[in-house]
Order: sequence, then C-alpha cells, then structure tokens
Amino acid sequence: MVAKTMTRYVNRRVLLGGICAAGIVGRASAQTVFRLGLTPVFLDNDAAVVDGLRRALSRSMGREIELVQRRTYQEITGLLLERAVDAAWLCGYPYLQHADALGLVAVPVWRGGPRYQSYLIAAADDAATGLADLRGATHAFSDPDSNSGYLVTTTDLHRIGARAESFFSRSIFTYGHRNVVRAVADGLVRSGSVDGYVWEALALIEPDLTGRTRVVARSEWLGFPPVCARRDRIGSQPVQALRAALIGMGETSEGRQALTVLQLDGFQPATDALFDGIAARMADLEP
Repeated sequence: MVAKTMTRYVNRRVLLGGICAAGIVGRASAQTVFRLGLTPVFLDNDAAVVDGLRRALSRSMGREIELVQRRTYQEITGLLLERAVDAAWLCGYPYLQHADALGLVAVPVWRGGPRYQSYLIAAADDAATGLADLRGATHAFSDPDSNSGYLVTTTDLHRIGARAESFFSRSIFTYGHRNVVRAVADGLVRSGSVDGYVWEALALIEPDLTGRTRVVARSEWLGFPPVCARRDRIGSQPVQALRAALIGMGETSEGRQALTVLQLDGFQPATDALFDGIAARMADLEP
C-alpha cells in the first residue's frame, strides 16, 4: 500500500515537473520571437510579400519572426520607441526625427544603390509639367511622417514661398503609397506625392494602375527607408542576427525569392550620411 502510494506520489511529481518544464520552455520560446515592424509602404495588404519576408528572415535568424503592421508611420515608430517591437522598417524622415534614440540596422539596395526618389504624379492625360502647375488642385499625400510621400513636396513648396494648406485647394492623407497612386488614377485627386520605388514596383505588377498616372517631377536621390532598432538594443544578439540575415539575404533561396518579390537587390550597412539630403529638407522647415 505504501509502495503504491509512493509510486503515485512520484508519478505525480514527475507529471507536475513535466508540466512546469513545458511551461518554462513555452515561455522561453515566446521570448525568442522577434517582432519586426513594417510601415505601410509597398508591403501593405500584400500577404505574399509579407510572408516571403517573414520566412526568409526566420530561416536565417533561426527563430520565429512576427511581422507587425500598422496603418501609420507614427504607430510603428511609437512601437519601436516603446520596445513593443525589436526593430522596424521605417523611413528616413521618422528615423532622423528620433535619431537620438534609434540606430541603423541595414538599408535596402534598389537598382544598384541605397537610394530612391519621391515622385510627384498626376493623371496620365494631365498637362502639368511641374509643381507650380498644380496650384489650386487637390492633392494626395501618403503619411505626414513620410519623406517621399510628404516631406519632399512640403519642402518644395516651402522653397517657393508656399504652404500645402493654401497652395492646394484640398489635400488628403491616404496612409499608403499604393493608395496615393489609386487616388490619382481614379480621379479622386489631381496629383499625389509617392515613393518612387513603390510607383516603379507597381508599374511592373499593376501596370494598368500606374498607366493611368504620369510622373510629373522627380526629387533628388535620397536615402532609402532603413531598418532601425533602438540604440540601446542595436548591439544585442537578436538585432545583430537581423542585420546578418538582411545583409545575407541574397545567399539563400528563400532570401532571393523574397528580394525578387520586393524588387530589391539586397540590403547593406548604412551610415547617417546617407540621409543628409533628408536632413537638409527637414532643416528647411525649421523656424
């Protein structure tokens, strides 16, 4: 009887120990999930792109990747600053706004370099040849924290002594570069400010959409939207693993597939000097 009781006791201890161990393992596994924030650029609403990126990074980093998407740049930047995500694919504008707290992980390479342009677009049959021709028209911006989708046009207006509120009859924020193209193509607005990389990418996958628009003007080449992390986390193993996975993405089949879908050449290290052009435009708006 005593032996049976002891056996039940031992079995119970083993069972409870197993349950506790499983709980500990489960918690440890949860802690290894890497959360990467994505701003609503080309990736918005494109499940194939998002999943391909997640799988490529997960395989290279050897851990589960959770891609976190929000509607605005401000929301994703806030999550990064609050440590709710481990890193985020931002834009040069919000990066510089918080450069004291954020550091660069890597920057995409597109068409041979880590730079892109802002496009000012209008309908395909619009006669406008520059920004000045759009005075009094309706206009679509992408996001108030977007370099290509807001800052460039705003500073171009500032340089001619104008402001968006009075230059355009009405302006809207679409919270997505693809949405800017749609708004112009569908005649909801006359013109729009859009990421040149996004417009060119859409020209390949949705030519009927971009075919109803026309590039009126292009900005100078500016630093491509970078992947960032908090400065106090930039040297951590998970963030360094992300950097290695991004820079080495072209070395694996899954990585190459992700790059193909993203229409990028790869990723490379970045320095603040890459974003001097954006910094100069920000300085233009200072009182």
